[in-house]
Amino acid sequence: MVVKTYTVAFEGVEARLVEVQCALAPGMPGFAIVGLPDKAVSEARERVRAALAALSIALPMKKITINLSPADLPKEGSHFDLPLALAVLAATGIVPPEEVETVVSIGELSLDGRLIAVTGALPAAMTAAAQDCALICPKSCGAEAAWVGAGSVFAPSSLGEAIRHLTQAAPLPPATPGEVAVATQPRDLRDVKGQERAKRALEIAAAGRHHLMMVGPPGAGKSMLAARLPGILPPLSPAEALETSMIHSLSGLLSEGGISRTRPYREPHHTASMAAMIGGGRGARPGEVSLAHNGVLFMDEFPEFPRAVLETLRQPIETGEVVVARANAHIRYPCRFLLVAAANPCRCGYLGDAARACAKAPNCGADYLGRVSGPLMDRFDLRIEVPAVSFTDLDLPSAGESSASVAERVARARAVQASRFADHPKLRVNAEADGAILEEIATPDAEGRALLTRAADRFGLSARAYHRLLRTARTIADLDGSEAVRAPHLAEAISYRLSAT
Repeated sequence: MVVKTYTVAFEGVEARLVEVQCALAPGMPGFAIVGLPDKAVSEARERVRAALAALSIALPMKKITINLSPADLPKEGSHFDLPLALAVLAATGIVPPEEVETVVSIGELSLDGRLIAVTGALPAAMTAAAQDCALICPKSCGAEAAWVGAGSVFAPSSLGEAIRHLTQAAPLPPATPGEVAVATQPRDLRDVKGQERAKRALEIAAAGRHHLMMVGPPGAGKSMLAARLPGILPPLSPAEALETSMIHSLSGLLSEGGISRTRPYREPHHTASMAAMIGGGRGARPGEVSLAHNGVLFMDEFPEFPRAVLETLRQPIETGEVVVARANAHIRYPCRFLLVAAANPCRCGYLGDAARACAKAPNCGADYLGRVSGPLMDRFDLRIEVPAVSFTDLDLPSAGESSASVAERVARARAVQASRFADHPKLRVNAEADGAILEEIATPDAEGRALLTRAADRFGLSARAYHRLLRTARTIADLDGSEAVRAPHLAEAISYRLSAT
């Protein structure tokens, strides 16, 4: 019996390894795959047979058993095709066994031997680099996987090319990274007329990654404002771009192997399920909260989302990660996102307009926003009312600041925070500061402390609200260029905290 082993990256940001073992034994010719394979993996034997036949390679007249180890880990997807084929080729001596034992490989085989793209090439490359192995993946995945830069990535277009590379008959050159997507700026804050307070709130949210709630009648510009938030956020750092791209790679969202320095902007519909928002489904795929990692998650019609979906946001907002727990999989995904929620003041949307409000006003407003629980509402650092814009304001020429001008101030504030948290690699922005670090960087002056004490006593602020006020005030001070948190900074933070409640 001959057994040859090599590894393949299993899907998941926390990549798990699967060993593919091929054994040849006397007996009736057959091709068995064991180790909890799903239908796609079981059908791989037919694709492997057809691909080898297309290359005029005959399988030995022996019983072939493929074991995917560990056996208790469910295997699914077509990315095991290439590993299965290479294991058979190594066991039959067509490919040197020592060559396949030192590579990680993924790829789907077509019936004529071509390699078809699969999801997860970037995490697979990360896993290969960590194991000090090279990665073999389809040509269309090479540009994506090469972004890791810590290991060799070879991208054949067919099984034949992979065989010639491993046998040194025609070695392949290492794959090169794809293009960095150039950010465009079609949406500018200058397009928004009026709403100066909302624009200020957007600036503060972008500078410190503070969650924002906007409440206003239909047509006031809530969605328009949210869509312009990515334009004032700084571009992703190389480390952040790689983090975000790994998650998008698992979901097949990377375009032609390129990665983007623009922060993601996700806007799920209010009918989205819990699995779509948090993650799950087949293979425990990442949800919207993870796809918005390092970017913006905009939830329009916030109270219309199912209550269970809204409540599941509470833990990811606090921890910056989500664990997709299923009976056969526990996968941890990062989800440090900036949550922007928009809501009408009531179901009809015209609570503040006596001429248009429904007969249930004002009770309908409390009932409608009451769908958002107090603990979840407490996690919004900024809450603002977005009033309707008058026709007079719409007729005036645009005189507001451009996104570029606001982005410069946001970038300076982010640079201050990067310097402040240089000795704390897990902290990036003020919204993540807590405990002793928060006390050190956001302790207010005497006047500010007195103001904060009066606000806490009068409005019954929770401990969470108290600390979130300090973080917001610290960000406002950073935008103001102040080293200390003063009373005006706290007063502005308190004004946002008490609005739209």
